[in-house]
Amino acid sequence: MTKVFIDGSAGTTGLRIRERLEARKDIELILLPEDLRKAPEARRDALHSADIAFLCLPDDAAREAVALAEGGDCAIIDTSTAHRTAPGWVYGMAELAGQREKIAQSKRVANPGCHASGFIALVAPLVAAGVIAKNAKLSCFSLTGYSGGGKKMIAQYEDGERDALLDAPRQYGLNQNHKHLREMAAICGLCFAPVFSPIVADFYSGMEVSVPLFGEWVSGGMARVKEALADAYAGPIIRYVESADEGGFLSAGALSGLDTMQVTVTGNDERLLLTARFDNLGKGASGAAIQNMNILMGVDETEGLVLG
Repeated sequence: MTKVFIDGSAGTTGLRIRERLEARKDIELILLPEDLRKAPEARRDALHSADIAFLCLPDDAAREAVALAEGGDCAIIDTSTAHRTAPGWVYGMAELAGQREKIAQSKRVANPGCHASGFIALVAPLVAAGVIAKNAKLSCFSLTGYSGGGKKMIAQYEDGERDALLDAPRQYGLNQNHKHLREMAAICGLCFAPVFSPIVADFYSGMEVSVPLFGEWVSGGMARVKEALADAYAGPIIRYVESADEGGFLSAGALSGLDTMQVTVTGNDERLLLTARFDNLGKGASGAAIQNMNILMGVDETEGLVLG
């Protein structure tokens, strides 16, 4: 029986992880009473008692938790931004070449960011295969449901007297310093972070990340792009699909509630559009974290996931 502690189990990501794990027979959850949930001593004891811990916390609190865990043997999966490019931490995207083996052998796993997951899934295999140059200056458009903003944003969107501006999609990250940019460039091996346009809209969960490419930037044309992504993603969690056209549309909510990701290529040899669709709380957060836990445990990495 694997003992698991979720530090930050009251947040959106932590709640979904707990919901998934409560149905497992191979997991014993370490739970703290409400009045001790933020108490350092209680958290330290839980971290030292656990085999695996999820950190579902703001960055500073995640760093504090790592310090509290020092001296113990607990493997940590951090869902915050704090350690995604930090030395000594393994980036928790198992589908990247060689990454599954690194995760399995690590005690410190940094769970990918939601927007970053889509961008990296689309771009990293192409850079690795030489289809896109490392010095390419890319752009990325990402549409997300409001649950990605956590409890505060969920409350804003679900308030019956909310601001009318929330009725329409809203662009953010306007200063081009979004917290996911560092990992987007670093994990893909790019020299430059992309111009990034994240947009939150009035739907609960789902994500659609797109990277446009001019054909002249691509070595081997559209056929080579498709080949590289098909080689990288045969499932069961990330799958390349030749066509996902929904009558001329692609819905950002198509994989809501699932822990999978769908990767597609549309357009033509002159102008290509790479798109990744998934649930921002699934493969974009809690689903990816549970996948990483399964790899650490040495069990089927889809155990406890909702694949659809």
